[in-house]
Amino acid sequence: MQILVTGATGYVGGRLVPRLLRRGHDVRVFVRDPARVSNRPWGDQVEVFRGDMSDPASVRAALEGMDAAFYLVHAMGHSEDFAATDRQWAHTFVAAATECPTLRKTVYLGGLLPEVDEARSRHLSSRAEVGEILRAGTPTLEFRAGPVIGSGSASFEMVRYLTERLPAMIAPRWIRNRVQPVGVRSVLVYLCEGVEREGATGIVEIGADRLSFRDMMLQYAEVRGLKRLIVPVPILAPSLAGRWVGLVTPITKAVAIPLVEGIVHPVLADTTRAQELFPDNEPMTYREAVRLALQRVDEGQVMTRWSGALGSAPAYRFEDREGMAQEIRTRWVKAAPEQVYRSFASLGGRRGWRVWGPLWRLRGFVDQLVGGPGLRRGRRHPVDLEQGEAVDFWRVEEARAPELLRLRAEMKVPGRAWLQWEAIPEDRGTRLIQTASFVPFGVPGALYWYGAYPAHRFIFDDLVDAVVDDAEAGIPGLHEVA
Repeated sequence: MQILVTGATGYVGGRLVPRLLRRGHDVRVFVRDPARVSNRPWGDQVEVFRGDMSDPASVRAALEGMDAAFYLVHAMGHSEDFAATDRQWAHTFVAAATECPTLRKTVYLGGLLPEVDEARSRHLSSRAEVGEILRAGTPTLEFRAGPVIGSGSASFEMVRYLTERLPAMIAPRWIRNRVQPVGVRSVLVYLCEGVEREGATGIVEIGADRLSFRDMMLQYAEVRGLKRLIVPVPILAPSLAGRWVGLVTPITKAVAIPLVEGIVHPVLADTTRAQELFPDNEPMTYREAVRLALQRVDEGQVMTRWSGALGSAPAYRFEDREGMAQEIRTRWVKAAPEQVYRSFASLGGRRGWRVWGPLWRLRGFVDQLVGGPGLRRGRRHPVDLEQGEAVDFWRVEEARAPELLRLRAEMKVPGRAWLQWEAIPEDRGTRLIQTASFVPFGVPGALYWYGAYPAHRFIFDDLVDAVVDDAEAGIPGLHEVA
């Protein structure tokens, strides 16, 4: 089949594409930035189509000649009124689909809904509305899933960090409400079989064990061999709980609050139709999904992460022009470019930033307090980087091994900031160039940059020296974070 995948750089889409290829399908991916798939293992096996869901012409062109399409985009995090954007995108897609004579089916991944309409969060209501628009306008198979559990998923990371970091906790009593998590591997099987099954349309609810969120944390603790005490109390509003999750875990507030709102009321699946249509797909248990996710994390083999989708900020490009302040440091390194690249490409995450650790952590904490991501997001892999993914409070804008790495700041600052390294062969070694760049927004931006300059002078001097030391020494201790 000729299949279009929207959302191919997201958590589910990035894992779905290689499975479709292994099943013999021809895949076209619809992305805003083609560079973000160029470094994926499957990047040279797909047709890459550049477009935007808000552009009807590009959506029509992307669907041309396709037999089926996956609708895996969601506007949460892209705009403040994400429901309106979701609605616009869905109508744009349907209009384009009706003009595509070859398109036989659209497959959409939505969310399970509470039985009472009034209990729906904004997030779940928007997901449901998108499904209604798609089903009304084009033959659509809509899978509805609860919390998706897999290495790097937002739900798994929330459970993981709350359980790992808090030996005892008081929690709102609604954590005793039952939900129905499902392993990401099971979701991917449903998606693949769903697009291939002729005539399968409508709503299919999927899920595995019926557990309370409290049970999910306690089962995680058992898998990890941890003892945890969780005491439910009749307080803590969902929005407050979401902000607490945003402080304790790597999940940003913008994502944590909708996740929490999704478990305030019981959300269970009626899997009867899933069992009838896909009798051979027996979803893995929650415990099995947790064990597998932890194995992938320990092995450093996390294929995609919740933070990998393009953020809400425009993808600004690095430009050396008037109005940009830069700090440029250069060193000659007695090591090959590959070693130098590995040295700076492995910064962040569990390995940290090598120098002035307390200041980096303080900067991350302050960023969290003002609504930024802080250092909580970590990184997907201890060394490998893909364009567009998150590294702490940075976003990889360009990664071209072994020559160049450029990170764009996503922390809250009054301007636009980048940190870049280049590794250039020179005299049987490598010329390392480290550049910190900042485009200030007015007077506040200028005051911020020059006010931080004294600290930057020491931090960035020591950072470039640490990159040199690690490259020449072979990055001591890197195996400990792999």
